[in-house]
Amino acid sequence: MVRRVAVIGAGVGGLVSVKCCLDEGLDPICFESSEDIGGIWRYTVMPSPGKRYRVGFNSFRGDMQLPRDPACSRQPQPFIGTSPKHGVITDTWCFVGLWCKTTVLSVSKRPDFTTSGQWEVVTETGSVRESHVFDAVMVCTGHYQEPYLPLASFPGTESRFKGQHLHSREYKDVEAFRGKRVLVVGIGNTGGDLSVELSRVAAKVFLSTRSNTWVISRVSDHGFPCDMVSTTRFNHFLDWLLPSALTRRIRFRKFNSWFNHTNYGLASKLPFCLLSGTVVLKPNVKEFTENSAVFEDGTTEENIDVVLFATGYNFSFPFLEESVRSIIDDNRSLYKCVFPPQLEKPTLAIIGLIQLTGSIMVGSEMQARWVTGVFAGWNKLPPPNRMMADVLKRKENLKMSFISYTDEIAACAGVKPSVLRLLLTDPQLALAVFFGPCSPYQFRLVGRGKWSGARAAILTQWQRTLKPLRSREPEPWGCLVPIHLLLLFHQG
Repeated sequence: MVRRVAVIGAGVGGLVSVKCCLDEGLDPICFESSEDIGGIWRYTVMPSPGKRYRVGFNSFRGDMQLPRDPACSRQPQPFIGTSPKHGVITDTWCFVGLWCKTTVLSVSKRPDFTTSGQWEVVTETGSVRESHVFDAVMVCTGHYQEPYLPLASFPGTESRFKGQHLHSREYKDVEAFRGKRVLVVGIGNTGGDLSVELSRVAAKVFLSTRSNTWVISRVSDHGFPCDMVSTTRFNHFLDWLLPSALTRRIRFRKFNSWFNHTNYGLASKLPFCLLSGTVVLKPNVKEFTENSAVFEDGTTEENIDVVLFATGYNFSFPFLEESVRSIIDDNRSLYKCVFPPQLEKPTLAIIGLIQLTGSIMVGSEMQARWVTGVFAGWNKLPPPNRMMADVLKRKENLKMSFISYTDEIAACAGVKPSVLRLLLTDPQLALAVFFGPCSPYQFRLVGRGKWSGARAAILTQWQRTLKPLRSREPEPWGCLVPIHLLLLFHQG
């Protein structure tokens, strides 16, 4: 029976995993190699001294108006001692041991793994090594681990180019680039955002891309958030129902309604910078010379000071023993992108090795709810041969449809809402679930962990979205008087 769970990483995936372990009555210990929680979402300029924290998680009972996502109740209090206190649970707060500045060196099967499913985890804090035994392990290190720098694809980067080259992970703020000529390589989310930000202070920004892309505004029609408008079950149903050629045509027409991508050299905040000339779009880099970049179209840009590679990341799990690590090529080799199907016991889970078209937080939480349900015995996995068959059928790698994948995992966890059933029992809620934003509240309507406030939260989510924008009352339209009437009144 699973009781003690090792959670590796205290980023988004690790924190939701800890919360879900506590919800199922498990005893988690979280190991984090950096000095604090947050993972890639925690911005740091200078490293701070390491410490172990006692962290409080709200159990979200009562009148909470947010989805049951994990959240720190207050600023973490320093923990004093050589071992963390954990498993202290009160009616409102759950406390878990979090070991910061602790590196996991190895995770290996115990000799009796085929019967116990237990793992030996070796950690290092400072110069002190410790060995622990856990009933299960949740790996929550994500896929933004090792910067991918394909320098071999750009001859001359190291041998001839005398300027500075760095990965986007090393970027902190714009001041280091003030007055410089900067070349950004890669036009994904990071490359686009960096180009726009750098254009405010750099002498010139060049954005190099080897392929076309679509630029989408974060703000949809009438000023609503784009993800809330587009990520709906109705839109997802249309994508499934209509031919892909038609849906692409509709989507491209919508994208071009904001601005014509062809006019900007895109088959995709960038267009405004391109139009003003602060960012110049360039094709793929062919090679670098001492102070210039030569592009595949034969053009050259001289006096390049900095090359910033926004070329993504690689992921790996060096701490896993070789017999386990060798079977994880990517998330397609995992059952539902979570469980290695070849293990004798399902006590190892990979959380957050996905890139969804929606929120990674919601997807990671759904994985964690399912996994901890498996550990606690509420959810069952199919036989290994069926899991392997499912693995062989999966074609997607990291990037997947948010609704498709989240619904798939929610069904495994027994928390997927049925729109048809809601239509018969609660038509108002059914319409809001189908046509409204597919927010995390929907996965708190049924099953384990269901929340009594989920229905009200779904029906009022637009009011809460718009509330921060209405910080002042607009003037009534009836008070507006044409200026020429005011002038006549004044003259009279």
